[in-house]
Amino acid sequence: MVDVSAKTMTVREAFAECRVRFPAEVASQLRANGLKSAKGGIIETAIIAGTMAAKRTSDLIPFCHPLPIDGCRIAIDWHGERELRIACTVKTTHRTGVEMEALTGATVAALTVYDMCKALSHRIVIGPAKLLGKRGGKRDFGATP
Repeated sequence: MVDVSAKTMTVREAFAECRVRFPAEVASQLRANGLKSAKGGIIETAIIAGTMAAKRTSDLIPFCHPLPIDGCRIAIDWHGERELRIACTVKTTHRTGVEMEALTGATVAALTVYDMCKALSHRIVIGPAKLLGKRGGKRDFGATP
């Protein structure tokens, strides 16, 4: 693990997204059902799962520091007719950034959507997952909301 003890404590924020693309007939069915599946509310469940994952990133990724998460926001909405866009913003005040937490939150939320919908089709596609931006620390990158 990288020693970050000499770094300055600053406010850090990262913004990541992941997409979930459905076959046309599945997207139509999900829209008609208000994004509910036999397992329950897809969006609500994915937001909970993504938030839990962001908070536990250091348990999943071997060299990530355990960080106090000050905020985690996940937004899920349609992007076009057949694709859900999952956006995850994570904030902390610490010596290292939260890029991995934002990426983990977005991707685990996407995996949860897949799990909630796989009975409808196994042709659902997850990705891409990508970091859109970060603030704080040595250098900023991209855009944050």
